[in-house]
Amino acid sequence: MTALGFEKHNHASCISEGVTAVDGVCTQLGLQLTPVRRRVLEILLSEHRAMGAYEILDVLRDEGLGSQPPVAYRALDFLVKHSFAHKVERLNAFVSCARPGQVHTPGFLICRLCSAVAEADAEPTKGRLGKAAEAAGFEIEQAVVEAEGICPRCKSAQVAQA
Repeated sequence: MTALGFEKHNHASCISEGVTAVDGVCTQLGLQLTPVRRRVLEILLSEHRAMGAYEILDVLRDEGLGSQPPVAYRALDFLVKHSFAHKVERLNAFVSCARPGQVHTPGFLICRLCSAVAEADAEPTKGRLGKAAEAAGFEIEQAVVEAEGICPRCKSAQVAQA
């Protein structure tokens, strides 16, 4: 299992590659990536933390792209519906998908200190949960996997302060 979001990377490339990937999937599926949807995606990609709808709306308002909550919620609904973004239930907030266009079950590693969020593969049908479901005759259709802890950057900062 790899986690995307805590490792060092070219952030500008991360944003442009994410938008390009989503744009390609939209073209392939005949979906419309409107300017507001694109901008919400860019906002999510620019952060590696979960963002609430009103936080996103503040950015949109400042940029003149809308000031009413439905503007942000409609864009987020589209992005989540097509797996271009995910809702982090624990935080009631949203993150961009690290693997747009790929079938996967995301799990989230949430830093309780800086709110950074990394996405990891969390295939629920494998491992203990899958075995328990199988033993009970239960078929898993959807699972939410969220773990809270301390990210590598915050952990290093704690060690440096000690």
